[in-house]
Amino acid sequence: MTTKHPDSDIIDALGGTAAVARLCGVKQPSVSDWRKDGIPRARRMFLQAVRPDAFTDQPAPPPAAKAVEAGHV
Repeated sequence: MTTKHPDSDIIDALGGTAAVARLCGVKQPSVSDWRKDGIPRARRMFLQAVRPDAFTDQPAPPPAAKAVEAGHV
């Protein structure tokens, strides 16, 4: 049985497998793998930059991550 990664919902919000493949310049089977394994970090950062609206329902990063991003650690 294949389990769905939470990133699958992001791919749907971005318009589906074909749309994300076009945005990222990759083939559709790669994006299909992301539905199972999660979106690779660099691709996720790119997608967040070009389509932040698709990430509005994502949980906030933990406080430690926020401190690192702000340079307080």
